[in-house]
Amino acid sequence: MTITMRDVAQASGVSLMTVSNVINGQPGAGAQTRVRVMEAVERLGYEVNLTARRLRKGLTGNIGLIVPRFDHPYFGELAARLATALAETGRHLSVEQSGASAEGELAALSHARLATYDAVLLNVVGLRYEDVDNLRTSVPVVLLGEQGMPVRFDHVRLDNEAGARLATVHLLGCGARNVLIVGGSHEDQQSMQAIRTKGWERAHTDAGLTPSPDGVLRLPELEVACARELVRERLLRSPDVDGIFAVTDQVAFGAMAGARDAGRRIPEDLQLVGFDNLSFGEHVPPGLTTIDPGHDWMVEHAVRLIDQRIEDRDVAPQQLTSPSTLVVRGTTRC
Repeated sequence: MTITMRDVAQASGVSLMTVSNVINGQPGAGAQTRVRVMEAVERLGYEVNLTARRLRKGLTGNIGLIVPRFDHPYFGELAARLATALAETGRHLSVEQSGASAEGELAALSHARLATYDAVLLNVVGLRYEDVDNLRTSVPVVLLGEQGMPVRFDHVRLDNEAGARLATVHLLGCGARNVLIVGGSHEDQQSMQAIRTKGWERAHTDAGLTPSPDGVLRLPELEVACARELVRERLLRSPDVDGIFAVTDQVAFGAMAGARDAGRRIPEDLQLVGFDNLSFGEHVPPGLTTIDPGHDWMVEHAVRLIDQRIEDRDVAPQQLTSPSTLVVRGTTRC
């Protein structure tokens, strides 16, 4: 037998309207009444018809996620976490690829595409501050990504500088004295690479050290193959390099292969830390020491901001920064 809202009303001794208000989080019921209604809901096994509720509010139950590319493990893991979190409330995640370009991000935010979403999570890569500031969308947008963005949007970002500093402090604390940053950059100061380079530099400064002028190994692409080749070449030229901070785990995996190609043992001859805490890093021998940028924290707060913005378009936007933590495994010695 299907349990209805009317059954809950009879069991808790309140009106149908009161039950509706309690279930939908509306005012009009006292604390004791709410407890009584929710006890009846649990006892009877009443299931809220989320689809019907969304239809009454003009919602689709579909949330969009726009990422630069599908084939990068970081974005795959982000999408999986978000899909799981949304499924718990009966919603669906649709993922689009922007190609890491401003044109792709704008196309994904076109009114025709947005008509199918209740809200959009946009991982900003191609669009600049002024582009985002000029955005006018028909649905709530919550920003994800590295760059500083206009405060009129909700924004959940990684603590890139603090995470990079934490990684470098760990390497220095484990005895490394010539720490190379692989994938770093001094160009485009708002980019992820430049911000993580600041953290690498800050760790040296805090330790009373001066980072080597040639300690930034730039990569044309943050890919495994590219990192492998350039790290191998650099280590053959610079035998005194005894530590590597890789700006992403993908880069770290390439650096590990390049170190082996150059005859270096990890962690005996060379210690290494990545950034992202991708799930398979634990299973790549000897296990990648890395920075966890707060994946679960990001997802929790991104979903909360979406829900808040859907409920009230006028609520004050929030700019949040996820906490970074060090995950120690086998690529460092302490």
